[in-house]
Amino acid sequence: MTADTLHATRLPGWLTRTGRVLTAIELSIGVAALLMIFGLVLLQATQRYLPFDGWPWTGELARFCLVWLTFVVAGVLVTTDSHISIEMIDLVPGEMMRRVVRVISCLVMAAIGLALCAEAWELWQTQDILKSPAMRMPMSWLYLVSMVGFVSVVLRSLIAAVQYAVVGAPAPAYADEEGLPTA
Repeated sequence: MTADTLHATRLPGWLTRTGRVLTAIELSIGVAALLMIFGLVLLQATQRYLPFDGWPWTGELARFCLVWLTFVVAGVLVTTDSHISIEMIDLVPGEMMRRVVRVISCLVMAAIGLALCAEAWELWQTQDILKSPAMRMPMSWLYLVSMVGFVSVVLRSLIAAVQYAVVGAPAPAYADEEGLPTA
């Protein structure tokens, strides 16, 4: 691989740095949510054996944290190519076909992310009057945190689509030098 080819496969430095910062923030929120889930479920289990009534908000907050964890790290999964995908197209010989399919799939993900952003925005605007039963948390907060993840999915999908269109789709890990699958 020549220096020109290597330079062409990379995103601009500012975009790479921004992506790393956003990934660190999203993963930090995800780790915090996961630790909260663990702590709250442990607290719920402990409360069963105490002589006084437990706190009902622990289960509610644990469920909200699971929703936030799921949606906040969705953008990271798109960037690291760790999301659920069907890799049958990777078996087709020819880099151009892989490139086209990857770009189309990224654009479909971005369109779905936009639809989810619009719905989360609508729910955020209209659900402020509703409160959660135990914590009395405005339900709009639930949708606001989720919307952060949807925006991340849209941006990261569009960046990946441009990268696949310009640079090409990566060859599968189980391919030889020509991009053909190995046995």
